[in-house]
Amino acid sequence: MSGLEGADAFDEIKERRMDFENSEDERRRSKIGALRKKAINASNKFTHSLKKRGKRKVDYRVPSVSIEDVRDAREERAVHELRQKLLDKDLLPERHDDYHTLLRFLKARDFNMDRTIRMWAEMLQWRKEYGTDTILEDFVYEELEEVLQYYPHGYHGVDREGRPVYIERLGKAHPSRLMRITSIERYLKYHVQEFERAFIEKFPACSVAAKRQICSTTTILDVQGLGLKNFTPSAASILGAMAKVDNNYYPETLHRMFVVNAGSTFKKYLWPAAQKFLDAKTISKIHVLEPKSLGKLLEVIDPSQLPDFLGGSCTCPGEFGCLRSNMGPWSDPEIMKVVNNTEATFVRQITRVMSSDSSSVYYNCDDQFSGSDQEVEIENNHETASDDFILMEIVKRGFNYVGRPLVSLVEKLIVLITILPFDFLKRQKNVYPTNTVEDEPRESVNPFVERLEKLEGLLEELKRKPAQIPVEKENMLYDSLERIKLVEFDLNKTKSVLHATVVKQLEIAALMENIQESKFHRRRIC
Repeated sequence: MSGLEGADAFDEIKERRMDFENSEDERRRSKIGALRKKAINASNKFTHSLKKRGKRKVDYRVPSVSIEDVRDAREERAVHELRQKLLDKDLLPERHDDYHTLLRFLKARDFNMDRTIRMWAEMLQWRKEYGTDTILEDFVYEELEEVLQYYPHGYHGVDREGRPVYIERLGKAHPSRLMRITSIERYLKYHVQEFERAFIEKFPACSVAAKRQICSTTTILDVQGLGLKNFTPSAASILGAMAKVDNNYYPETLHRMFVVNAGSTFKKYLWPAAQKFLDAKTISKIHVLEPKSLGKLLEVIDPSQLPDFLGGSCTCPGEFGCLRSNMGPWSDPEIMKVVNNTEATFVRQITRVMSSDSSSVYYNCDDQFSGSDQEVEIENNHETASDDFILMEIVKRGFNYVGRPLVSLVEKLIVLITILPFDFLKRQKNVYPTNTVEDEPRESVNPFVERLEKLEGLLEELKRKPAQIPVEKENMLYDSLERIKLVEFDLNKTKSVLHATVVKQLEIAALMENIQESKFHRRRIC
């Protein structure tokens, strides 16, 4: 019995030890799980912060698409400043946090920051009231097929630089019949819907196909047969409403426009009237071509991308021909797979152009600063990734945002130092304090210093010039003005005298004719 009791006690102790070991394992696993959960949460928060800055998570398993993006350094600084101010004012939704969108609005207001912010705020308010963000899903333009019969238009192909080509045949438009089918409000909604479709589908598809940033169009207006009968009050209303939307809410989307087959009636009457609805910057992008100058289109657009009625070689089948074929990169299923794939990787090969007086320096950088610059990042699979891998990714991403600016700063300092001649720096080290640059011959002076001296001289000369007209010259101008007024008064007086003289001469001539007629009658009576 004692042996059995000892065996039972031994088994009990063994079970307790196993339970203790199991509980220890469970506690260790739970602690590891908690640490792993904390690391995953930290990684999620960090990824979310990157998303707020406009970064896009992508998976390296999806083939990347390289897009060339040439940017001016000054424009980039202006966009960065505008972006920061919009963020401070809470005026930058994530869907509009795009470098090229901000740049378009800056260009529309000549880089005036206050006016740009005001224009941006009005655009956001309009989009909210108009329902623009959901207009692709909410609005159905059922009368489109009938509208195209009385207003032929559509996208067809791309130009030689990859921009989408938009064509309108205004000479075949019938505004009065068009207004029987639709209304100005509904057509304007359709116009806005097509703009949104261009930004979501056409511009990205063209960017993928051309491998360069595309965010503007080449437009062709065919005015063959256009006359005063087409320019009705309803046509003017549609044109004015569309111009207002384009200029205020979709600025700088027109790269160039060709008005083709322009006759004498268009040049004399319709074109001056249409200019009243357009701003000066838009007018400068418009080229009016006569029928004999139609070949100039082929310099900008390949014949295969141009319909035959505009001098190209394309003859799309169908009832409406080229204008309803919707031909372009946006109709390519493979390209649209890349555009519509939310996990697609768009690697922007950004070229920053820093212009100076003597040369231009080009930078091919991987670092992007604004919301539109979509950097390639690794999407972590939190279910299978190890804790070390997650922490390593956090450190790597932290370096992207802390280390890269420092490296960029060092590179710029090196470039600045290399601008100065090495022998000039060496002389500055070895000369005695009494020796100065001015003691050396003029030919050895650094051209950079010489240019600065020249600019300083011009500035001093401008400062020496008086800000106002001297009193003596101002008095002389006033005296000259008074003399001109006196001469004008004398001329008016002389004019009135001459007029009176002419009237008297006419009266005398009439009197002489009456006298002669009376003498003639007397002779006949006699």
